[in-house]
Amino acid sequence: MDKEKIKKEIFKKVKDYYGEAFKEGKFVPGKTYVSHAARVFDEKEILLLTESALDFWLTEGRFVKKFEKEFCRFMNVPFTILTNSGSSANLLALMSLTSPKLGERRLKPGDEVIAVAAAFPTTVNPIIQAGCAPVFVDIDLDTLNIDSSKIEKAITKKTKAIFLAHTLGNPFDLNKIMKIARKNNLFVIEDACDALGSSYNGQLVGTFGDIATFSFYPAHHITMGEGGALVTKDPKLKMIIRSFRDWGRDCWCDTGCDNTCQKRFDWKLGELPYGFDHKFIYSHIGYNLKLTEMQAAVGLAQLDKLPEFIKKRKRNFKLFYIGLEKYEKYFIFSKFLPESDPSWFGFPITLKKGIGFNRKEIVDYLEKNKIRTRMLFAGNITKQPYFKNISYRIFGNLKNTDYAMENTFWIGVYPGITHEMANYVIRKFDEFLKKYEV
Repeated sequence: MDKEKIKKEIFKKVKDYYGEAFKEGKFVPGKTYVSHAARVFDEKEILLLTESALDFWLTEGRFVKKFEKEFCRFMNVPFTILTNSGSSANLLALMSLTSPKLGERRLKPGDEVIAVAAAFPTTVNPIIQAGCAPVFVDIDLDTLNIDSSKIEKAITKKTKAIFLAHTLGNPFDLNKIMKIARKNNLFVIEDACDALGSSYNGQLVGTFGDIATFSFYPAHHITMGEGGALVTKDPKLKMIIRSFRDWGRDCWCDTGCDNTCQKRFDWKLGELPYGFDHKFIYSHIGYNLKLTEMQAAVGLAQLDKLPEFIKKRKRNFKLFYIGLEKYEKYFIFSKFLPESDPSWFGFPITLKKGIGFNRKEIVDYLEKNKIRTRMLFAGNITKQPYFKNISYRIFGNLKNTDYAMENTFWIGVYPGITHEMANYVIRKFDEFLKKYEV
């Protein structure tokens, strides 16, 4: 039997295995968890993963190249750089702006970056790791995004960049923020890890700033298990990001390739001798943050499902809003800008003042009834244990950030949530709130 026949036999067995190993169980209200997020897949992911394993090209190769090409097409950008996580994508995005290749615009230790404290840690940590100082601006409780009316007043001569996430898939005010950035010559990094497929004025978020980041962790819009990506329209930034990702090397050859520049032994850089191998010349203090072929293979199957995933996320958000809007006297539900069309990561709920119960009580009730909940990331990150000796600046106050830290939580809208599950969740809210309805 030749290898192609063996492969066909293996693929048939993989399909059979999927059918047996991953049978969908019936949803049993009160016994089956309604998760905040989970992977959604079929046999196609496992088949491509198997094909990749049989190739046994373990580092980046044809599947990575194909994913990057398809992701560029989806995002309508010229450059995608894959990496091993969304957190690594954030690190690479910020560190790329420290490159000497950017001249006087580059970030240097002591520079400031506009951010929010109601953030996931790895949207803030790279600022600190680069020796810069985060400048925290308060959020707006209606959108849970930065209060864009305060940004310009927070800018000083030290400010070099704005680094913000589209909170839970809800686009921040891109029109205003990009105007501020252009006026003040600031870099913009869009953390779109929770916002794949969200749009603003008909344009996908992640295509407005200098660099955008995405995560492919199982909780996100598509998954590779682990994995992340950066996109940019700037060829120089693309080269710099790849350099930081690939040990800091100056060479831009793809993995497994040599002499793309056709002058591998004709360079004179730094104080190295003329002709020193370009593959071993380093222009940055870099990392090794590449991902594997197997991850990209899974991602390709997920990418085909992305349009349908986005539809279902929007549908589930709408189901929860329609079912819960009658409780607006208790809750602040997330609003979005008229220019925005969010691809929601979650359904956020903020408790109003003086309603007779607190977040712990309702969250405990939901969790007891097998409904998963999550807080708004790190709450106020300046209150976290690790932030005790970190240098940062707060513009004005973080009143709304602190309020969200105490009163905001979210439930999932991921594509695996069915109408039956959504109706069950709404019934449990009804049950909890019945005793407060007079």
